[in-house]
Amino acid sequence: MRPAEPFRHPLWVRLTHWIGAGAFMTLAVSGFAILLALPRLFWGETGSNDSPAWIVLPLPVNLEQTGWGRNLHFISAWVFVLSGALYGLAALVTGHLFRRLAPDRDQLRPGSLVSEVRDHLHIRPPEPVSGGERYNALQKLAYLAVLLVLAPVMLLSGLTMSPGVTAAYPELFTLFGGRQSARTIHFLAAFGLVAFLLVHLWQVAANRPLRLLRGMITGRPGGKAEGA
Repeated sequence: MRPAEPFRHPLWVRLTHWIGAGAFMTLAVSGFAILLALPRLFWGETGSNDSPAWIVLPLPVNLEQTGWGRNLHFISAWVFVLSGALYGLAALVTGHLFRRLAPDRDQLRPGSLVSEVRDHLHIRPPEPVSGGERYNALQKLAYLAVLLVLAPVMLLSGLTMSPGVTAAYPELFTLFGGRQSARTIHFLAAFGLVAFLLVHLWQVAANRPLRLLRGMITGRPGGKAEGA
């Protein structure tokens, strides 16, 4: 039987992946600098370093990093949003969203999910399937959570912290329960994305990283087909 062809990432997937990755890294660095000015998370409309907080982060207060942090955060946020919007639109138009990211029925069976969790804990690559490579259910669910939940929540909560945006769309305050609530949700969503990134890098490092990097750069992974 002819071996399955390894999956090749289209050019638009590779471009949006690397642009989004670069933008997210600058978002993480600049967001951390902004967080140092007020390393406390509140619920409601107001909050300060002297007010009781919902979550107190063990970070030193540093007001000197806020200026450059906000400027870089604003620029990289729009790069991240535009690359993500382009990816989402292309994924819908080409059918990539349903063909590659929607879990297949057999992948949602309890036994299959338990097996995938066990493989991930043991850093064991999944078996190749007929017709080429495919993401496993945990990967698909994680990607969909980022694309459809975490990224939109982070965008909308970030806009809620802008006085200009909320002046035009005060409904955002109702959606998030206040400016400080939006800030808290924004950072929690960001922490979720960072956690996703760390697991993603761990999985890449555990499954022939050079081959996977080559595939995401050139679109031609080469070698025997196997899960990424």
